[in-house]
Amino acid sequence: MARYDVIIIGGAIVGSSIAYYLREEGFSGSIALIERDPQFTYSSTTLSCASIRQQFSIPENIRLSQFTLALFRRLEQEFGTGSDIGFREGGYLILAGENGLPILQQNHAAQMAEGADILLEDAAALEKRFSWISTEGVSAGAYGRSGEGWFDAHAMLMLFRKALREKNIDFITHAVAGIEREGDRVVAVTLENGDRLEGGTIFNAAGPSAGKIAAMAGLVLPVEPRKRSVFIFEARDKFADMPLMVDPSGIYVRPEGSVYITGGAENEEGEGPADPKDFDPDWSLFEETIWPVLATRVPAFEAIKATRAWAGHYDYNTLDQNAVIGPHPEVQNFIFANGFSGHGLQQAPAVGKALAELLVHGAYKTIDCSAFGYARITENRPFRELNVI
Repeated sequence: MARYDVIIIGGAIVGSSIAYYLREEGFSGSIALIERDPQFTYSSTTLSCASIRQQFSIPENIRLSQFTLALFRRLEQEFGTGSDIGFREGGYLILAGENGLPILQQNHAAQMAEGADILLEDAAALEKRFSWISTEGVSAGAYGRSGEGWFDAHAMLMLFRKALREKNIDFITHAVAGIEREGDRVVAVTLENGDRLEGGTIFNAAGPSAGKIAAMAGLVLPVEPRKRSVFIFEARDKFADMPLMVDPSGIYVRPEGSVYITGGAENEEGEGPADPKDFDPDWSLFEETIWPVLATRVPAFEAIKATRAWAGHYDYNTLDQNAVIGPHPEVQNFIFANGFSGHGLQQAPAVGKALAELLVHGAYKTIDCSAFGYARITENRPFRELNVI
């Protein structure tokens, strides 16, 4: 048996960020970082499309991503010379039809109020800006001229993991089998090998498994894994000025070197949790749904060749597709960092900073995450993010 002041369940980008910022905030207690998949083969972090945007509908989400953007701009200062995650500031272009225009305009107003560099243009202006686009069925688009783009998720994770090796963190490679609770406190974590770790504070950073981890502590968390397939295709034409474009249908596409990445075809209506072992991409989505949309939106994409694909799981919050951040109201030493619903990678550093401040200083200082608190789960009060991609 061992005892730790802090136990973090989940060692990918969210858990690693919490551990990193705890030390940065001056926390000197013992920390255990538990990760069952140390190669991150099936991690939501490394299987994501690794992008960052400020185009959200909720100001708090914009602020979280702006914190990470600022970190990207000073990586070498934070992590040392040679720190690079291949950040390409290519922007986002989110398109809306006539029905979606009021929401796009409302979102844009929220983004501008937070200082985001987002341009709202009508269809004619978009055609002048991007020669390759067809605006059939499009009323307007919001284009991030700066502060948005994509990067190497694995490289970002490794920067944090490498930094943790110098911060006196115990890395534990096992799955969590149980959590012991005594009244209004969680007291220990049991691992699959039978080891028992006592803990003063337990953080749930378990990604798609977060709902199951919470249930081990007798707590309800409406977070489940949802599978998303991502496809890579080749095209004869190369468009260097293409941002990450999101069609009104929800299908997205962006360049990746000499090829393109696309996805977003899953229908969430009636969708249930993914099989934890199912990481097989659904090729029918590309053939039946994605390709026709791409060919309509970018006529040059009528002739393309899909080359490979992958599938990943993300932690989908079934209540409102928004993060749950902070302690449980009744079990104060169980702290959530879950349910990001597809934007956890870009917000993880900000959440790690916020929760570290909460534990060390007793309050949020840099970013107030109170709006993401657990109370809304109990009250069935959605805090809904409209721009879920």
